[in-house]
Amino acid sequence: MTYYAHSYESFDRAEWHRLSVHLTDTASRAAATLESIGGAETGRAVGLLHDIGKYTLAFQRRLEGKGRVDHSTAGAKLAVQRYGPYLGKMLACCIAGHHAGLADGVALNERLDTAVPDPDPVWKDEIVLPSPQELAAPTRKPRNLKFRSRELAGFCASFFVRMLFSALVDADYLDTEAYYDGVEGRTRLRGRHPALPELSRRLDIHLEALTKQATTSAVNRLRQDVLTHVRNQAEERPGVFTLTVPTGGGKTLTSLAFALDHAFRHGLTRVIYVIPYVNIIEQTAAVFRRALQPDDEGAADFVVEHHSTFDEGRIENRESQDKLRLAMENWDAPIIVTTAVQFFESLFANRPSRCRKLHRIANSVIILDEAQTLPPGRLRPCVVALDELARNWRASVVLCTATQPALRAIDDKFMDGLEGVRELAPEPKRLYQALKRTRIRHEGTMDDMQLAGRLRAAPQVLCIVNTRRHARELYESLDAAEGATHLTTLMCARHRRECLAAVHERLATAKPVRLIATSLVEAGVDLDFPVVWRAEAGMDSITQAAGRCNREGRSAVADVFVFEPAQAEGRKPPPELAQAADAAREVLRQHSGDPTSLEALTAYFRKLYWVKGVEQLDTADILHRLSERGSSLDFPFESIAHDFRMIETTMVPVIVPYRGAADDDDTAETLIARLQDGHVRPGQAARSLQPYVVQVPPPARAGLLAAGAAEVIGESRFGLQFVVVRNLDLYRDDVGLTWDDPTFRMIESLMV
Repeated sequence: MTYYAHSYESFDRAEWHRLSVHLTDTASRAAATLESIGGAETGRAVGLLHDIGKYTLAFQRRLEGKGRVDHSTAGAKLAVQRYGPYLGKMLACCIAGHHAGLADGVALNERLDTAVPDPDPVWKDEIVLPSPQELAAPTRKPRNLKFRSRELAGFCASFFVRMLFSALVDADYLDTEAYYDGVEGRTRLRGRHPALPELSRRLDIHLEALTKQATTSAVNRLRQDVLTHVRNQAEERPGVFTLTVPTGGGKTLTSLAFALDHAFRHGLTRVIYVIPYVNIIEQTAAVFRRALQPDDEGAADFVVEHHSTFDEGRIENRESQDKLRLAMENWDAPIIVTTAVQFFESLFANRPSRCRKLHRIANSVIILDEAQTLPPGRLRPCVVALDELARNWRASVVLCTATQPALRAIDDKFMDGLEGVRELAPEPKRLYQALKRTRIRHEGTMDDMQLAGRLRAAPQVLCIVNTRRHARELYESLDAAEGATHLTTLMCARHRRECLAAVHERLATAKPVRLIATSLVEAGVDLDFPVVWRAEAGMDSITQAAGRCNREGRSAVADVFVFEPAQAEGRKPPPELAQAADAAREVLRQHSGDPTSLEALTAYFRKLYWVKGVEQLDTADILHRLSERGSSLDFPFESIAHDFRMIETTMVPVIVPYRGAADDDDTAETLIARLQDGHVRPGQAARSLQPYVVQVPPPARAGLLAAGAAEVIGESRFGLQFVVVRNLDLYRDDVGLTWDDPTFRMIESLMV
């Protein structure tokens, strides 16, 4: 009897996907993924066993549409029987979950005790499993893995399971996709990207052009010196690096240049750029595309943006759109630009769709931009994961920031800190002195009227506060002063881009501009104001705010004023921000002469982490929960995936059909209509509508729906995923969405 893995309705059985072929090809793909750490045979074994349960009459009848069959448990049981309770169970975790996801250990044990039909012994004639000796090292651990400490042995083992799971899931998807592409005659769109040396060559051309265009100045000469020095260190062995350069020192392209050179020198396969905030991903990806894509070619589909607000409409070429969408699934591209949320939550995920890209992180250069923004409550698991990638998965990690957090093992009070860290920048202390363009002054407590008076007195000024409510109230207290502009996440991303463009234009033409914003402008947003005001916050936030002041050194020195907002209703900062502000206040006192020096910033982070304590750097107890199961391998994969969240938020999304400044853009309305008619997939619609999303508290959304100011699209199919604001009088051009009175209507909209 011939056994099949997949059927196709328009072909007879002779054209179906033979099971032995699927298992062999999946095994080869998975083996190639793990070869770099000596785990090729482990990958081969899991690939050969994952669908062994399809060697049954019940499953073959399933291919004809007759019933449902558990085809995963048989392979999981065979894995334990052949490879033992340690490595065999690692394989079993992946095989049992290759459709449903990695389960908690208790659920897996129940699966292994479940009676299922034995596969037809003919499988032994069609595939050959690696021997146990080829898989296991005497230490009962995956070959070549280095345990940092006994306490982290469980974490290391769980990480290997996730990587093995990723290799299996991606190999299974790719082989199945290749089969259906073949029988349906579709052109394969995956791959076909330029090699890293070619991208490095293109970047050289771009950098040379920038150098020729740049004015001769001390700042530009220093940026060039930094670039040259950092690129000269590409020969350094892979590992963990820091790139400590003040804001305005050219970190973005410098780090990309190092990553491309370093990857080429050491045979690494891709560059993964991890950014903390969604609002700066698009501009970073655009910078990379301009640098790496010649003008005479189409859209650069090898720079993959993977984040919640990716707008496919910005890529005009349809084939490029399709290639980008495929590459987002498993990160099969040379340049990935993603968020810290996407990156780290995937490392602790359990679902196949989230995990299938994990093995692509191995053999890569990971640039962690603005490393100081890692949330303290998840700091230890994030740092241990980075260390694991560098230690066992041939990844190089670059912590790239102007405010380097104290994450090294030698830094006081930080358990499980990074070891063997090397600095790429030339004499960071000297750089800070050379690029110092601001002085920080604390102005004490100020209410909005006092602050507004100071802002009106400055023709071009930026003021950053800690809450959206404060930003709106302070903006309104300016009484429509010339150039007054408001920027917060109460505006959708499309609206914010337009506002920033207008701010840039006013700055460039020396027109008055008084920008009131939340912290969303602090990282990666290229603004250059002569004066900046910052509400009390952490030293990293204050330093980032200072980076928006006198950025190009037009003045010898410029002022950054820090103030304590007068207490008012709705102004109390969240506990985490209050702790950071307390630590910053102490550093400002102790280092009043230069509170943004390297010494001051190190003191700040040590103080912050010490105040929180070890337990508060892993509030979900991730590391302990993994470590205590290291011997049994009963890892709580599903529970940890649920508990590990980089951002703790109770906000919910609503969609605003914003039409743009010209009032002629109906993109959002068109997408909503296509979604209602069923002409667009919900996943694609969700991605394309993200630039029009505003996050609001659940009661606010409930109030909008109750008042008829919003409606749910396709609730029976999508739940509350697509809630659209219909009373657009609630969305103002100056402050974005308001919901104080969801029944409000402008008088003009009531006139017939």
